[in-house]
Amino acid sequence: MQILIVEDEKRVADFICKGLRVEGYFCEQAHNGQSGLMLVNSHSFDVIILDRMLPDTDGISFLKHIRNAGISTPVLFLTALDDIEEKVHGLRAGADDYLTKPFDFEELLARIEVLSRRGINGPDVDENIIKLNDISISLTHRTVYKGNELIKMTTMEFDLLLFLAKSKGRVLSRERILNAVWQLNSDPLTNVVDVYINRLRKKFDIHQSESFIETLRGVGYRLNIN
Repeated sequence: MQILIVEDEKRVADFICKGLRVEGYFCEQAHNGQSGLMLVNSHSFDVIILDRMLPDTDGISFLKHIRNAGISTPVLFLTALDDIEEKVHGLRAGADDYLTKPFDFEELLARIEVLSRRGINGPDVDENIIKLNDISISLTHRTVYKGNELIKMTTMEFDLLLFLAKSKGRVLSRERILNAVWQLNSDPLTNVVDVYINRLRKKFDIHQSESFIETLRGVGYRLNIN
């Protein structure tokens, strides 16, 4: 299980990460909001542990940003503010749980276990699924989710996305895509591949600084996802 810790106090982040690794978890650390957002946008996590106060932003703004981007990863807020109004504010912003500092590690661990079980009851409960950051492709139901949002896809759009996903990291020529998805041999007069690539970009590139499908001029396309 992958855990992201967004906490400006390195001592606290190290303490949490050390304990999680002993329990068999993998964890990444970010000590400010900007680096935390970079990790959230480039990796898939099962739970995010988020400090309420960060040096360059606050946890509420961070949380609203990732929720608006369609990222539904369960979030556990850490805070030194033991105030009911503060907790309600965080939960309404999209947090899944709240823990006040100082805390007992066993309680933190128990809350993470509950949140991770909650996370698997989302759109990716189907085991026959491909995950691309916050994009979930169900081979069983032929559906695609971005976070909790169902993305409407035509048959050919789905087949193209699936082929790109299965070939993640590899450069694919237009000819190869045309043959694999449309079962057509190379045709220099058709631009069907380019048209459908642009359709996918319009569906998934919202809130992203660069396209998730990279164009290599004169060569082809590559899925630009870690």
